Amino acid sequence: DAHSQGEVVACLEKGLVKEAEETDPRIQVSDQCKKAILRVAELSSDDFHLDRHLYFACRDDRERFCENTQAGEGRVYKCLFNHKFEESMSEKCRDALTTRQKLIAQDYKVSYSLAKSCKSDLKKYRCNVENLPRSREARLSYLLMCLESAVHRGRQVSSECQGEMLDYRRMLMEDFSLSPEIILSCRGEIEHHCSGLHRKGRTLHCLMKVVRGEKGNVGLSCQQALQTLIQETDPGADYRIDRALNEACESVIQTACKHIRSGDPMILSCLMEHLYTEKMVEDCEHRLLELQYFISRDWKLDTVLYRKCQGDASRLCHTHGWNETSELMPPGAVFSCLYRHAYRTEEQGRRLSRECRAEVQRILHQRAMDVKLDPTLQDKCMIDLGKWCSEKTETGQELECLQDHLDDLVSDCRDVVGNLTELESEDIQIEALLMRACEPIIQTFCHEVADNQIDSGDLMECLIQNKHQKEMNEKCAIGVTHFQLVQMKDFRFSYKFKMACKEDVLKLCPNIKKKVDVVICLSTTVRNDTLQDAKEHRVSLKCRKQLRVEEL
Repeated sequence: DAHSQGEVVACLEKGLVKEAEETDPRIQVSDQCKKAILRVAELSSDDFHLDRHLYFACRDDRERFCENTQAGEGRVYKCLFNHKFEESMSEKCRDALTTRQKLIAQDYKVSYSLAKSCKSDLKKYRCNVENLPRSREARLSYLLMCLESAVHRGRQVSSECQGEMLDYRRMLMEDFSLSPEIILSCRGEIEHHCSGLHRKGRTLHCLMKVVRGEKGNVGLSCQQALQTLIQETDPGADYRIDRALNEACESVIQTACKHIRSGDPMILSCLMEHLYTEKMVEDCEHRLLELQYFISRDWKLDTVLYRKCQGDASRLCHTHGWNETSELMPPGAVFSCLYRHAYRTEEQGRRLSRECRAEVQRILHQRAMDVKLDPTLQDKCMIDLGKWCSEKTETGQELECLQDHLDDLVSDCRDVVGNLTELESEDIQIEALLMRACEPIIQTFCHEVADNQIDSGDLMECLIQNKHQKEMNEKCAIGVTHFQLVQMKDFRFSYKFKMACKEDVLKLCPNIKKKVDVVICLSTTVRNDTLQDAKEHRVSLKCRKQLRVEEL
């Protein structure tokens, strides 16, 4: 019976798909049979009438959603995929479509349009390398990573192929069940925290939220599966790939970012700029932070940063190509390396190119809003945050709280907070919330220093000098005072003083940290040398000059 043949094929297809998602030895399809099934699926890729099971399952849905779509070249499949999550789509058709999508994930040739549009690009960038095991190179994820890598290196990939890639990346973000690694590694997490959220990418965002630590704990393998999926779909390059984010942030993009072309990677950056402002809506804020959590852990996922810094990163931080992930690099390591070089002076040796430096500063300013976007800080200070700062849940409060408890922190966390504070003393704009509170004062009294590319502590000095102006508001004054108090804890937190007196402190006042004590120690040395008419001052001239400023 011809009709039942379609059912046999469909049953085998289901078996093939299931095998990838289960660790059950009883579900095994022999390699030869696998090849044959995928071959049949490839042959039916241009005309949906040839996939008998799907054709019968989706007959009515085709009439409803895709009446005007001509059959051929895989157009009907494509149209049905686009409507897969509509309320009125029949369950049996949705099932058949999902199986078809899962086959495409295993073998991209099952998608007629993708195979056709990307054929020459795949050849050109040697993405169909013959030496890989057949099953791996045919996988959709491998093809996407290989072609995305070419795009990120600035190579030309045809617009038809890029259009297809966009569709399939969106498809993977929208339905977690198309990624067997997620099903295998995150099964428990999905059942516990995210069940019943299957549609439109909500499950993925729910898992991302769990990983961010907002709901329970996540196994490492699930976190890695998510990180990999986000690299495959690469939503940092085009926010529209992330449908949940796209829908939640629609209104913010229309108002706050309307000057940026739709789909431009700068839109994510624009959304970050508006985090915690009145233009931001709550849903968008959540989706944005969930995505940024992963982007901040792999610098390659920030398209603009990657474009501007890939030269610097391979020169200074020993990075690999875009789609070669090195397991040895801890999360956030490349970005930390870049920002260490961003704040080096000429004498300290190799520096970043100007473009890259500006980009690194932009990201530092954006990420300082949320402790979770700084992987090293979150990693090293997890326990201290719980111990000292559990009430401080408002934005920006967590870092302030860690600074207040500097002496109580475990040494690893103290180092990270210390380094960040040192960085702030040189570039206070990292404190984005303080900047917002002090906006009126900066505009009126400090705009000249604020526009400097290189800050070296001038802006904070200006704010301190103008602390008692009548234009000063409470929030700004509190922030400035807080910074002054923190500065007392360690002389390194005063940028100019540190630069002028670093060597002197090492030589004459080793083991002293508190700024007051360092100033006393150095001043005493200067006084003694002066009183005793010493031939040569032990404290260097530039440090003596700076001491006069400090003693005021």
